[in-house]
Amino acid sequence: MSLFIKKPLNQLLVQEGADEKGLKRTLGPLNLIALGIGAIIGAGLFVRTAAAAGDAAGPAVMISYIVAAIGCAFAGLCYAEFASMIPIAGSAYAYAYVTMGEFMAWVIGWALVLEYALASATVSIAWSEYLNSLLGGAIPYQWCHSPWETSATGIGGLINIPAVIILLLLTLVLIKGTQESANLNAVIVFVKVSIVLIFIALGWGFINEDYYTPFTIPADVVGHEAWNRHGWGGVLGGASIVFFAFIGFDAVSTAAQEAKNPKRDMPIGLLGSLAICTILFVLFSHVLTGLVNWDEFKIAGKEASVAYAINKAMPGYGWLATLITVAILAGFSSVILVMLMGQSRVFYSMSKDGLVPKVFSDLHPKFRTPSKANWILFVFVALFGGLVPGSVAGDLTSFGTLFAFVLVCLGIWVMRVKNPEAVRPFKTPLVPLVPILGMLICSSLIYGLDYKTQLMAFGWLLVGLIIYFTYSKKNSVLRKG
Repeated sequence: MSLFIKKPLNQLLVQEGADEKGLKRTLGPLNLIALGIGAIIGAGLFVRTAAAAGDAAGPAVMISYIVAAIGCAFAGLCYAEFASMIPIAGSAYAYAYVTMGEFMAWVIGWALVLEYALASATVSIAWSEYLNSLLGGAIPYQWCHSPWETSATGIGGLINIPAVIILLLLTLVLIKGTQESANLNAVIVFVKVSIVLIFIALGWGFINEDYYTPFTIPADVVGHEAWNRHGWGGVLGGASIVFFAFIGFDAVSTAAQEAKNPKRDMPIGLLGSLAICTILFVLFSHVLTGLVNWDEFKIAGKEASVAYAINKAMPGYGWLATLITVAILAGFSSVILVMLMGQSRVFYSMSKDGLVPKVFSDLHPKFRTPSKANWILFVFVALFGGLVPGSVAGDLTSFGTLFAFVLVCLGIWVMRVKNPEAVRPFKTPLVPLVPILGMLICSSLIYGLDYKTQLMAFGWLLVGLIIYFTYSKKNSVLRKG
């Protein structure tokens, strides 16, 4: 039987409609927009903006955000069509199963592990760093760092306990219920967006226009010789870096089976959250690079770059730096929450298809959430968050997302050719132009990633292929007829 055996669209929709004991439909359009914002505004905005400015784009990092947003917008339009047509859990995995077959569905599902599970671990490590900063370094080094890290004074790390604790707390919230998770996320979103707006409003008055000249990094700056680290090539390199800030908007699509009216609400949630966050990102990066010269971000600030800029350029506003740290902790919390939710829903859908063990689709008898999947994912993510340095997986996460975006764009094109008669409550405009542009931009951002990241990502996909041919292919429900 072909590797590319496809799940019929009609069968998928009938299966979804008959699943009365499945996931609860509790989410409205505002919940979905909040989920998108909750997943998007976090580590990327507060950490990657300064990193992209100092390492690649300079003040033109705001253009990098626009380039990344355009790629996301093309992919978002394709996601919106799929999410309205196929309102089930599973996101890009489910869409690929219908359009490109089981093998490609497995590949994309495995790539989503990079996006959701590893992003949760990476962000939990950053959460731990900022909590310790807020507490003035009160947590002993060995209890907030991995065994692979050593302090300047020679103290070795043992385990990152704060990272494990935040993962545990948010896992418990997810098990309790989707609506409860959405309500907590909405509160967190309100807090962090308010603080971002305060920073933009107050920081605007302290902008030094001289810092915007030159607008891109000159080619003769030491350490920026590579094509994607200066000039307009640096803008593309910066887009690959800040793309991490947009990771998560597609996680809205994993909640399609829990939306009250997915055919209408999913496009609103996907595109609405992306539009709001893009505006905030451009304004935020404009203010940040106007407060401090871009080259300072190469050596100063690092993870605390926003607080560094406030303390240097905005005298008397130290309280704002503290508020920013609170916003960052809130932002990280909602990102972890939505990512853990997204990963469990992808595995829920894959388990229903027999590609991963049945335990991932077992629902809690009272809460009707995939509680066993949540616990298994907690153990995996907590081991990574507690025992591995956070620098390992940031760009890997970007690769997983970009790869998924490329295949979703391709899938829309294939679906229009193979199933032109299918009912489409939301239609992606200008097909095949929009999918082609989405594939080109996202592929170019993959090309802009560091080659070591690319090698590690392909190694990860190789592991996934071994699992597919030794377990998933033999247990596929579709292959068993």
